[in-house]
Amino acid sequence: MSATVLLVEDEPQIQELVAVNLEHSGHKVLRAASAEEAEIAIRAALPDVVVLDWMLPGESGVAFARRLRSQERTRELPIVMLTARAMEQDKISGLEAGADDYLTKPFSPRELAARIKAVLRRRAPQLSGDAIERDGLRLDPATRRLSAEGKRIELAPSEFRLLHFLMTHAGRIYSRVQLLDQVWGDHVFIEERTVDVHIRRLRKSLAASGHDRLISTVRGSGYAFKLD
Repeated sequence: MSATVLLVEDEPQIQELVAVNLEHSGHKVLRAASAEEAEIAIRAALPDVVVLDWMLPGESGVAFARRLRSQERTRELPIVMLTARAMEQDKISGLEAGADDYLTKPFSPRELAARIKAVLRRRAPQLSGDAIERDGLRLDPATRRLSAEGKRIELAPSEFRLLHFLMTHAGRIYSRVQLLDQVWGDHVFIEERTVDVHIRRLRKSLAASGHDRLISTVRGSGYAFKLD
């Protein structure tokens, strides 16, 4: 699993230790020493997960987490708090502020990597790298292979990513804007109708096996992968 991690930590030695270990785990690491710097980074492009210290100069990590959860663009952004505050009430406060997980210092870099992986499996399953199978349709992101009843189906990269996202979030409806953000990235500026074009291509590729019926159009809302 490879993800873009925004590390928000103001202690240089800890920041370096965490960043190096996450990079060794295959992640791309963006660094920020304050909530203000983190906000600038997020404004440029959404990371896949935020590793957030509590004690930061200016706005605290807990206040920043609450702010991320209050905004539509960052509401679903995975957050792992990494902090020296180890009291039970501190953990409760961090989780109630919106953190998905809470790890106290001193910590094991391997445990942090495992916690990040677990959070991404829950919050962003399309990043897990695990193969997924639904109704005879099997998609393996590691090999970029899609098959139906054992027969391979060729997809262009954009359609593959789109199908992967929909399959890992089966039953949920996503608007064109949400799909653009999740599949192409919220920093990429392309027309919303581009999604319609890729949906049509995807359905055409799945038609021979009959799996095109699983890509549902919800009038006025967007698209979904059906749960049969």
